[in-house]
Amino acid sequence: MSMDGVIFITYIAVLLVIGLWFSRKSSESTENYLLGGRSLGPAVTAMTMQTTAMSGYMFMGAPALAFKYGWYALWYAIGDAGGSIINLSVLGKRMRRMSELLGALSPIEYLEKRFESASVRVIGSIIAIVFLFAYVCAQFIAAGKAMATLTGFPYELSLVIGISVIIIYTVAGGYLAVAYTSFVQGIIMVTGVVGIGFLAYFHVGGISGLNTALAQIDPTYLSIWGKDLAFYGQWGVVLGAILIFGIGYMGLPHVVVRHMSMQSTKTVKGAILISAIWNQFFIYVPYILGLIGIILLPNLADPEMVITELAYTLFPGFFAALLLSAVMSAVMSTADSLLMQAGTILSRDVYQRFINKNASQKTTVLVSRLCILGGGLVGIAVAIYEPPSIFGLAVFAFGTLGNSFLVPYVASVYSKKANALGCLCAMIGGAMTNIIWTSMELETITAVHPFLAGLTVSLIGMIIGSRFGRKPSQPILNIFEQSTNKRFFSKEFDQNIARSLAPEAKNISSFLSQETDRHSGIYS
Repeated sequence: MSMDGVIFITYIAVLLVIGLWFSRKSSESTENYLLGGRSLGPAVTAMTMQTTAMSGYMFMGAPALAFKYGWYALWYAIGDAGGSIINLSVLGKRMRRMSELLGALSPIEYLEKRFESASVRVIGSIIAIVFLFAYVCAQFIAAGKAMATLTGFPYELSLVIGISVIIIYTVAGGYLAVAYTSFVQGIIMVTGVVGIGFLAYFHVGGISGLNTALAQIDPTYLSIWGKDLAFYGQWGVVLGAILIFGIGYMGLPHVVVRHMSMQSTKTVKGAILISAIWNQFFIYVPYILGLIGIILLPNLADPEMVITELAYTLFPGFFAALLLSAVMSAVMSTADSLLMQAGTILSRDVYQRFINKNASQKTTVLVSRLCILGGGLVGIAVAIYEPPSIFGLAVFAFGTLGNSFLVPYVASVYSKKANALGCLCAMIGGAMTNIIWTSMELETITAVHPFLAGLTVSLIGMIIGSRFGRKPSQPILNIFEQSTNKRFFSKEFDQNIARSLAPEAKNISSFLSQETDRHSGIYS
């Protein structure tokens, strides 16, 4: 067996061991299987959030975009570099508090309970399931291409092998397996991409050498408007390119669920720091490698294979195998999260909510596992039948999910007036706008990016719908207030003070309790 094969088998074995290790703990309760028992610390939260968000797009779609349009592609990277900071800062603490106060175990269930409408759950589930599976197919295609390059097997066989591993450890270990494999994969991803980026950077003589070579081929590669000035003056397209990854993560169910699974609100600060550092090392390199590919791989037939071809061009076989393992890490870390979230929605938001309301925890976990398995098999079949562009499919699914859920999630924790009608208008309006804008290629006519168009319609829908819809109930308003308040002292802490100190401490504790109750209670 070749060294490439040994490295890949070792890598797969590690992932399977992690999945099986967490299988027993994940089976203890529905919350453990779907949310990891809300136990994730800063490092794992940051890494699983980032690797889930990055996907195979970063290793295939991003370089292909740069290979096609030149420096214009980095507009996407600029937004992406700050995406995690915005996501955690805006939603992190408040969504963590509110999801627990509402008793929600999935992002779609969270929306139903916050907006008090079964219709929100039905519409949200349909949109999420359809486009999560579209996103899954993009990851499966990337996995098949990467494995075919690594092993030499046909695309179809490579696809089946790679995805089977993802399905096994996700079905067995649930959310904890997904989170901790993502942690390992995040380390491999940044190590691999920085390694090839460092070597390729000096191979072309740094940024100045890169720009000189690009200018000799076609000076418009250096333009912020893209090769042949394809997007000249289209600031609506540029702004959309920045925003889709800059704020779009706040609308992805498989990403925002990371807020719900954090150990506590204190996890947010550490997660922001770790993810921000990781981003700066990782985000820009795949795009720059796409630019380098224009110079070193001028006859490349498939631009999505830029990084894999550069790996074998610049590295010995052993290091190339390590890098391709990083590609597989990017794919797997997103695909498993997508499957996990799709399974969660099908089991929790469809089966338990509308089919079997009295389902036991054991039954709910079993249904979730079966849904993950079924979704994986369907995804494989679709990816084998017709593999489209990874970039096009990933951005389309990403944009539609973001336009559907970004505004409702943000409004849920920042607006008292946001209600069910506003949420429905935002979801449906945002999704339909992105679909129509993309399918009818309105970007070329209007010079407005589909994501920006969908975001605008979604925001307008939330504002108008919330103005005319039924106001949130008092219990929801109370929970809203509690989720925005900082925690002062827990009841146990107050009791220990009263028990241990002088009698005056009891009066202080009583006074604090009265004051905080007057301001809608203490979150604990």
